[in-house]
Amino acid sequence: MRSRSPLAKPAKALGVVVLIVVTLFPFYWMITTAVDPNPLARGGSVLPTGFTLEHFRFVLVDAGFLRYVKNSAIVAVATVLISALVALLASVAVARFRFRGRTGVLILVLMVQMVPLEALVIPLFIQAKSLHLLNSLAGLVVVYLAFSLPFAIWNLRGFVAAVPKELEEAAYVDGASWGRTFRSILLPLVGPGLVATSVFSFITAWDEFIFALTFMQESSKYTVGVGLRQFFTQNTADWGPVMAASTLIALPVVIFFVLVQKNLAKGLTQGAVKG
Repeated sequence: MRSRSPLAKPAKALGVVVLIVVTLFPFYWMITTAVDPNPLARGGSVLPTGFTLEHFRFVLVDAGFLRYVKNSAIVAVATVLISALVALLASVAVARFRFRGRTGVLILVLMVQMVPLEALVIPLFIQAKSLHLLNSLAGLVVVYLAFSLPFAIWNLRGFVAAVPKELEEAAYVDGASWGRTFRSILLPLVGPGLVATSVFSFITAWDEFIFALTFMQESSKYTVGVGLRQFFTQNTADWGPVMAASTLIALPVVIFFVLVQKNLAKGLTQGAVKG
């Protein structure tokens, strides 16, 4: 066998370091700008000119950014919980039961994922207006469910199909009801996939901007993405508060990801090879 080049390992390590630096540098710049007392005087320097929490105080107290965080939290949590429940039940239906139109349902699920969000803004706006869901957090939840459910159903379908039917049949023989079998056998086995789809649903509802801007007519009901606009003017931007608010927006996503990273990695890898 041909021996490896002595430069292979250092080159690989250097490539990993460069990739990490390129990936994390925007986050570093965002955080350091948020704590910089004078971001405009920083120029192109990598290091901030000082340290202050005044920008965070201004964002949270003076600008009232917490109400946008509250609105986004309500929408994101509702989207995650409802999508997880509906997707789990729907994935069980398409994976376990044979019914007329089953293939058509799966094709429609895939077709919804292919449609760009921008193409649906006007049709969904008209539909939400007719249903009196404009300027309502519930209307945003319904829209985000429409975009998160196709991915969740398709992903969870592979997990449900990978669970051997013999496990459920053995539980039935032992006298377990369908509900007990669902809770004790099926739910724990598809848990990693449920975590992976929940992360996707959370990010979709937390970071979305176009529909939140289009549907909301009162500033008190803005989500964090739309609320961030108040720090921008026509000709300039207040970069300290902008980066402080951006840090607050990114923080829940990072915390959520850290809490579920083990199950997330397991869910993504298993969902890619099973089903």
